[in-house]
Amino acid sequence: MASNVKPVLGYAIFYVKDVTKSVDFYAKAFGYNVRRLDESHRWGELESGQTTIAFTPKHQHETDELTGEVQVPKSDVHRPPMELCFIYSDVDAAFKRAVENGAVAVREPEDKKDWGQRVGYVRDIDGMLVRMGSYVKSPKED
Repeated sequence: MASNVKPVLGYAIFYVKDVTKSVDFYAKAFGYNVRRLDESHRWGELESGQTTIAFTPKHQHETDELTGEVQVPKSDVHRPPMELCFIYSDVDAAFKRAVENGAVAVREPEDKKDWGQRVGYVRDIDGMLVRMGSYVKSPKED
């Protein structure tokens, strides 16, 4: 019998060099509140609505043997096959805040008429690409 219960996206987990630094960076650069930083500094969480943003070390003996080692892009011209997008009502102000707090500007915010979103890109302190955007507007909103 099939269940009608839909799953909930519980966590977006970042594998990082330094959990404490990443938690601090994301709180300052993107405006999130810290929910938890484990005493071991091997797990940190930020409040982000229904989905928790979590951080853990890139290499862990507990999971590397089970699921393989984390692979990072070889350079800034490569990116992983997924993207994280933080939504803001004022993308320009959020972009400025991120860069002032250590994010590396990749692309200034601009309007994307093809899909109706204002979008800018930054890299975090581990080199991961983060999209900063507005909500996508439906064609009727133009």
